[in-house]
Amino acid sequence: MSDSIALGQPTVGDEELAAVAEVFRSGWLAGAGPACRKFEERFAKTAGVAHALTTSNCGSALFLGLKVLGVQPGDEVIVGDYTFPATGHSVLQAGATPVFADVRPDIWSADPASIEALITPRTVGILAVDVAGQPGDFDEYRAIADKHGLWLFEDAACAAGATYKTRPAGSLADLAAFSFHGRKGITAGEGGALVSDRADLIEHARKLHTYGIEPAITREGSGELPIPSFHELGYNFRLSDVQAAIMNVQLDRLPDLLAARRSVAKRYHEAFEELAGLTVPVELPDREHPWQAYILTVDPAISRDALALRIREQGVQCNFGTYASHVQPLYGKNEHLPVSADIFGRHLAIPMHANLTDPQVERVAETVREAVTALS
Repeated sequence: MSDSIALGQPTVGDEELAAVAEVFRSGWLAGAGPACRKFEERFAKTAGVAHALTTSNCGSALFLGLKVLGVQPGDEVIVGDYTFPATGHSVLQAGATPVFADVRPDIWSADPASIEALITPRTVGILAVDVAGQPGDFDEYRAIADKHGLWLFEDAACAAGATYKTRPAGSLADLAAFSFHGRKGITAGEGGALVSDRADLIEHARKLHTYGIEPAITREGSGELPIPSFHELGYNFRLSDVQAAIMNVQLDRLPDLLAARRSVAKRYHEAFEELAGLTVPVELPDREHPWQAYILTVDPAISRDALALRIREQGVQCNFGTYASHVQPLYGKNEHLPVSADIFGRHLAIPMHANLTDPQVERVAETVREAVTALS
């Protein structure tokens, strides 16, 4: 339908175009250049840490983080189960085994009790996911990690602008990885970042993300002809300066984008909280939710799939929430994680982005209400 309401949509305009034009004039379009360094400095402050590294996407940031944490074949990494499989994939790509922890039924992040029950002599760390952007129980995760001598890694893919007990997402673990994919709160279409207070981890990752050598910008202005040497296997995981220029503008927009999403979430809450057949998402009082997605939980008496098709027929985009990782064939798991498996079959994401107008929000709400009533 020509008037279809998008599930997600970036907020970009003339400011981003002007920033890209400035990069074109500079002549440095490649990765890891001046625009990247500028964004890294600014984004580190947003994430409440000392250091940031731009990457080609969040998956590469997760992989680099695991590599610099020293993950080896034979290691086990505990991963919150309810997440896009990029989280578990990164553990496999690093040569280790993901061990999936069941999740809380209200905010869908890893249940600390489930994490602790999974620790074995092979466990080296915890990779905790901020599901839909809302941080999990990081004080509890940290206590478990410290008790067992593990590292803690935050998958903050959806969490730019979120907070946990007033602390920014990104500052809650030894490392954190962010995504700037097109559906995220701030975006360059693709891209990511790895952040930390530990300079040693970020500097090691900086070498690995440029084939194992220092980026070219570090050799600018040298009085000699510097010829780097390769001492370890690296990768090409750099963000281009064109994307970084867009991200610098997106960072300026972040407060307004968060406010717009929170306004939409509030209106959805009001529209659905008394509607039988649906449960609205929870924002815990000690956290600020960035509302990267708005995910409804459908009552078992209603077919989630039938509901989604009925809503789509009315020109309102919707989709399942995310994945119960342990049921994906790739991982070959036999355990049953009841909470994650249950919400995987009952979650429904409806349009959430900063461009939604009041009439569009009302149309989404009315379409969902009518569909639920028809199927109840």
